[in-house]
Amino acid sequence: MDDVYELFQRGTDLLGRGDFHQATVPLRRARDLDPDKTSIREALGRACFHAQLYEEARSEFEAVVERAPTNDFALFCLGRALQMLGRHGEARKPLALASNLRPERSDYRRYRDRARRRAAAPGSR
Repeated sequence: MDDVYELFQRGTDLLGRGDFHQATVPLRRARDLDPDKTSIREALGRACFHAQLYEEARSEFEAVVERAPTNDFALFCLGRALQMLGRHGEARKPLALASNLRPERSDYRRYRDRARRRAAAPGSR
């Protein structure tokens, strides 16, 4: 199964069922075959985030943001992955951008504000 679309479909099906670790396998293969496809990288980032593979999720969402800098969801997820890695100072920018792009999203504002507070705390990164 080396067809990019089939791999992507299989991965998103597994992701939709909550099989996050299993979803990373076909999604990684699809990404390797078509690394510029942001939909694949976003799905892989989501699977990695839910599988608690936060560094890999950060990398995937960063790749999406590089190609689509106004993708509010990718910015939000990049910020969340950075938060889960304890990198609250770095999380502030993508979370602020996501919040500014979609001001109606209270969840974006909540995590943006959390990153600000934790980044300002003594001993934080």
